Amino acid sequence: MAATDGLLTVLEKCRISPPPNTVGERSLPLTFFDLRWLLFHPIHQLFFYDFPHSKSHFVQTVIPNLKHSLSVTLQHFFPFASNLIVFPAPNPSGLARKPEIRHVEGDSIALTFSESTLDFNDLIGNHPRDCNKFYPLVPQLEGASKVSDFVKIPIFSVQVTIFPNIGITIGLTNHHTLSDASSRYDLLRAWTSIAKYGTDEMFLAGGSLPFYDRVIEYPQILDEMYLKLPPIQKLDEKYRPPALVSQTDRVRATFILTRAHINLLKKWLSVRLPTLEYVSSFTLGCAYAWSCIAKSRLHLEGKTGENEQERFVCVIDWRSRLDPPVPQTYFGNCVGPCFTTTNSTLLTGNKGFVTAVELVGKTIRETLKNKQGMLKDAETWLDRSILQVPTVGVAGTPKLNIYDVDFGWGKPRKYETISIDFSRSISVNVSSESAEDLEFGVSLPAKQMDYFSTIYGQELEDIISEEI
Repeated sequence: MAATDGLLTVLEKCRISPPPNTVGERSLPLTFFDLRWLLFHPIHQLFFYDFPHSKSHFVQTVIPNLKHSLSVTLQHFFPFASNLIVFPAPNPSGLARKPEIRHVEGDSIALTFSESTLDFNDLIGNHPRDCNKFYPLVPQLEGASKVSDFVKIPIFSVQVTIFPNIGITIGLTNHHTLSDASSRYDLLRAWTSIAKYGTDEMFLAGGSLPFYDRVIEYPQILDEMYLKLPPIQKLDEKYRPPALVSQTDRVRATFILTRAHINLLKKWLSVRLPTLEYVSSFTLGCAYAWSCIAKSRLHLEGKTGENEQERFVCVIDWRSRLDPPVPQTYFGNCVGPCFTTTNSTLLTGNKGFVTAVELVGKTIRETLKNKQGMLKDAETWLDRSILQVPTVGVAGTPKLNIYDVDFGWGKPRKYETISIDFSRSISVNVSSESAEDLEFGVSLPAKQMDYFSTIYGQELEDIISEEI
């Protein structure tokens, strides 16, 4: 029987496992690069597709196909059907056994099918939209449970929602210890291929099976640094991942930086920073968004102290940059952070954008050129990540074309990273219109979004008018 919750009706709740006897008992130890996300909020993704078909067509054709194709996909990506296993510390002064991702025969993920009466066309817009409207469309992770001498934590769930005769959304939620964006994208490429062709033959022919061996070498002290944290040592069956909660005054909006805009901004910067090394579109776009967010906060809150700091954080995929490198299909987390901090006065001044470009570009270049690699400053990541200053982080990457995720209904009309609502990050992806354009997802209090939108548009218009 269908269950109704406001504007959402649950049509079916089920559990999906890999086909019987295809995975068995397998485990995947967490590395330092996974452990650092252990207390982080889940990642929520939401894809919107045009689907001008009835609910009955959805039930009769889409639901069976998605169930079957997801099951086959999980055969190749068993960690998504697994659980995070956490071992309590043996005593207050001792270290707990390192957590792992473990699959046993019969493990499954929660898959929900639902129907919504929300305004689909409003949700896929770029204009500011109430964040609360999106939350019913993404699944929550189930709670932890005690099993023998360990705690079992579910790490992946899926929700598919039909808007009859209009569209479909696919919502994904995963614990960040499971994987980074690259491994999630590999799963989606496999699932969409199997959903479209009815078999995994095309996927297997592409030679992109996940690489599970734990081959990254790093000092053991990095594991210990996180395993010693009291919140990790105290993880038990009461653990519940941070949940999406109602936001009283928060909206999300999408801003497109076209290739033409990017080229004009680079030309404008070349005059003001003639000695600046190559600036990527990612660096330029993130710097512009960072400076506009800082200025919008200034308009909202007023001038802060002279020594107030602002921080920007992004991550770099190190699969091909490690020595020795690991395969591009390495499964799990293999990213390291880039931090840069500056004085609020500089970032919100007339040269705020120029300052941001210099800082973001410099920190990315220095991190990539570091002969000691990403591990040089790894012992400082924890302290730097919890520094209490206004921070803008980045979710997503334009190197993975999220708009290529096609289940057979065509490419997504819109993609949203819902988890930026409580990570205080921006999402950065290629645009739905062109892989040459950048698409920024921004989540802010409504009044600050008004300021941000005005600043973003006006400063871009001023720069373009100078160059045309």
